[in-house]
Amino acid sequence: MKRAYVEVYGCAYAQAEGEMIRGMLSQLGFLEVTNPEGADLIVIVTCHVKEATEQKILHRIKSLGEKYPEKNLIVYGCLPQAYPEKVRNANPKASLLGNLSLHTFPECVKKVMSGERIEALHEIKKPKLGFPRGLKNKVIGIVPIAEGCAGACAYCSTRFSRRKIFSFPEELILEEIKAFLKAGCKEIWLTAQDTAAYGLDTGSSLPELLRKICTLEGKFFVRVGMMNPALVKKMCAELIEAFECEKIYKFLHIPVQSGSNKILKLMRRGYKVEEFIEMAKAFRSAFPMLQLWTDLIVGFPQESEQDFEKTKELIIKIKPDWVNISRFSVRDKTEAAKMKQVSTEIKKARSKELSEIVGKVVEEVNQKWINWEGIALVSEKGKEGVVARNFAYKPIVLKKSCELLGKFVKVRIVNAKNVLFGEVIGVLKF
Repeated sequence: MKRAYVEVYGCAYAQAEGEMIRGMLSQLGFLEVTNPEGADLIVIVTCHVKEATEQKILHRIKSLGEKYPEKNLIVYGCLPQAYPEKVRNANPKASLLGNLSLHTFPECVKKVMSGERIEALHEIKKPKLGFPRGLKNKVIGIVPIAEGCAGACAYCSTRFSRRKIFSFPEELILEEIKAFLKAGCKEIWLTAQDTAAYGLDTGSSLPELLRKICTLEGKFFVRVGMMNPALVKKMCAELIEAFECEKIYKFLHIPVQSGSNKILKLMRRGYKVEEFIEMAKAFRSAFPMLQLWTDLIVGFPQESEQDFEKTKELIIKIKPDWVNISRFSVRDKTEAAKMKQVSTEIKKARSKELSEIVGKVVEEVNQKWINWEGIALVSEKGKEGVVARNFAYKPIVLKKSCELLGKFVKVRIVNAKNVLFGEVIGVLKF
């Protein structure tokens, strides 16, 4: 039997594509192995959002070519789609398959296994739904609802690989969710480069899609993926109404990126800090125990000490549950690459300072959950047992065996640091 090794980098969308690739490889008769040494075919699913990630992947591709020159290697995803020359330079023997050519994967595998080096970098506008899946987590079904975005942020290179917004048909999304639920999944992730952009090209909308998902039978939770505040502000009331459904996690991920309006304008984000604050307030007013995530870019070109102070003040004011902090890194062909850069030393110092502030804020926010009791879904393995998620998608560490995976349990939160710690009161049946 042919053997394949698959390595996946990147966001939830890339994780879903990795599962599709695993599913197609299984249909093609491949057995998945856990080490490239034992594989006849190696597939690397790539990401290029951050320079550090890109360099890590390029080094990996190069080292695989040097260590296993006789093995077949397919480099898939955003990196070959946006910067094919970088992949070629790292490993001239590697075959390239862009993320917009996923539908040709089986055909490409057959060619590669016959000794042909291929480059499939065309743009195929077909929904990425209905593929066989090799699930890494049997509890979670990741459902892409669109590809591309409607923005033009000055720093982002994702649009070079994902292109403009292409929303998938509602009926296909609903069928995909039904298939996951039938297979035993209890948690559905809706993913896209910007889920708030869903329907802009088809006359539909994210709130409308959520309402239809909520009509599906069964006990399950839905996590809505990251949304650009520029679009959320236009449909805030409709989104809040859709979120009232008990199947939707009370979880909001809206990246503010900076606390300075000057920087947001340079970034071409399409909103002001004050509007972000109002959105957060509106959601928290409707859902007092809402979990709020946001993202910040530290050291964007022309970010002054005053701009950075505003970012720190914003985090202290809005008290998010979690913050993804990134040091700005130059992405080729972007507008921000031409701007005056902030030094590496300053970016490091600001990142460290902001991380310390965020750590304190997160621990403070989590204190309100101590002694909370309620239903949670055990959705993943943890270092010390399993992790459950409650209605707000808050992670609760439980010192229990993996036999609880996929079960709804009643829990009591007994301690809180940067995550919550709980105990199981009972196992529920639905």
